[in-house]
Amino acid sequence: MKTSDFDYYLPESSIAQTPAEPRDSSRLLVLNRTTGTLEHRIFRDIGAHLNPGDLLVVNQTRVIPARLSARKETGGKAEILLLRREDERVWECLVGGKGLGVGKKLRLEDSLEAEIISVLEGSRRRVRFEDAVENHLQKDGQMPLPPYIHQKLTDPERYQTVYSKTPGSAAAPTAGLHFTPRLMDELRAKGVQFAEVTLHVGLDTFAPVTEDDPAEHKIHTEWCELTPDAAEKINATKKAGGRVIAVGTTSVRTLESAAVVGRNVIPRNGEWLGWRDSISPFSGPTSIYILPGYEYKVVDAILTNFHLPKSTLIMMISAFAGREKIMAVYETAIRAGYRFFSFGDAMLIV
Repeated sequence: MKTSDFDYYLPESSIAQTPAEPRDSSRLLVLNRTTGTLEHRIFRDIGAHLNPGDLLVVNQTRVIPARLSARKETGGKAEILLLRREDERVWECLVGGKGLGVGKKLRLEDSLEAEIISVLEGSRRRVRFEDAVENHLQKDGQMPLPPYIHQKLTDPERYQTVYSKTPGSAAAPTAGLHFTPRLMDELRAKGVQFAEVTLHVGLDTFAPVTEDDPAEHKIHTEWCELTPDAAEKINATKKAGGRVIAVGTTSVRTLESAAVVGRNVIPRNGEWLGWRDSISPFSGPTSIYILPGYEYKVVDAILTNFHLPKSTLIMMISAFAGREKIMAVYETAIRAGYRFFSFGDAMLIV
């Protein structure tokens, strides 16, 4: 297996620059991974492919306005992008600007001062703010849209899911952007249930794999949580014969982390013997890396957007449905005019 096996050509015109309006008017490509059949639908019709007793697992993280303009002591411009909170005043950040080493100070637009306390890899810095920076985000922060989106977002809420609750992400769990409150109510009325998990998405999720062998790629770490309530719903769904459907790769990562990192599988001499009959709550960092050959423990179906070439995310869904099948589906989607990436259309893999 090579990284180039997950590459494909995407015309720039296929990259969605604005979200669909209304949210559930985006297109939905349904792939049956057993038969290979495809069906082209509108997202609001997703209920036709869901059954009473199915469980949709959504990531309720909320994107923070993490991009901050700043000035250096010399008066020069700089930019801070919050990545991960380490304590009340210290964050791991991406810092743009020249000569920003240890001890250099920056000042935000509202005069909040920040100091670089350590230099990490590349433009990453550990930054200490003189006050909790969360208190300043609503005034100074801007939404950190992915680098392939070049149009300004007029309504920041369109880069949030309608069920977002807990702030902490530098990017949205975009498969959930298609849901509306009305559609969720219609699905509940049909007998489809929802469970919430949390995974705070980092910008590394967009990073392409540059190594020839994807197994040599250093996967990023993110914090996630599967609550007791969500674990109970998953166990009840499995017991009743329903499907656990992950809404987005972040939900996939959380569920499979609870199984593997949370040790909800049966080990012997370092080998996994199989999946336990139930899943337990889990909370903590995860660096799970799902490549073809991985055996899914929890997820029965995946709702996802179309991912970047050579990304860990396209590898993840290839592990679920098969590389050849996924690459062929992507070619079909491009020819059929589907919109790709964060604001693009959706794919349901059953």
